[in-house]
Amino acid sequence: MEKRQKLWVATLIVIAGFTMAGCAASTESTSTSPTPTTAAASVPVTKPVQGSEPSPDAAAPSTTQAVATMPNVVCMNLQAAQDKIQEAGVFFSRSKDATGAGRKQVLDSNWVVVAQTPAAGETVTEGQAVLSVVKVGEQGAC
Repeated sequence: MEKRQKLWVATLIVIAGFTMAGCAASTESTSTSPTPTTAAASVPVTKPVQGSEPSPDAAAPSTTQAVATMPNVVCMNLQAAQDKIQEAGVFFSRSKDATGAGRKQVLDSNWVVVAQTPAAGETVTEGQAVLSVVKVGEQGAC
């Protein structure tokens, strides 16, 4: 047998061994005894006093979001733009491929912001900032 063939056979044996070990680990049972159940306790239902309604403040929990002024981040790399928005007080922004190809922005510093929503100077809250980006060096980049 050639050295190359021996290497392939050894590789396949190792892969098969890992596969069988993984399958054996997933078939182990954690518990075979039945789990006891308990009856639910009954809770008396109370009717509200007639003519009284809860105040809107008491019924709805407070959901205040950070509000900031959107900085101008056009022509910045995506990472620097996100940092600048965070410095303004908003920590969640979104980005999208401006070419329409739907590419994901994995390494933020490889992308350039070509448009932003909302515009610079407008108010922005968490998740409201959308940055349209293209790859560094692509047509449309600043």
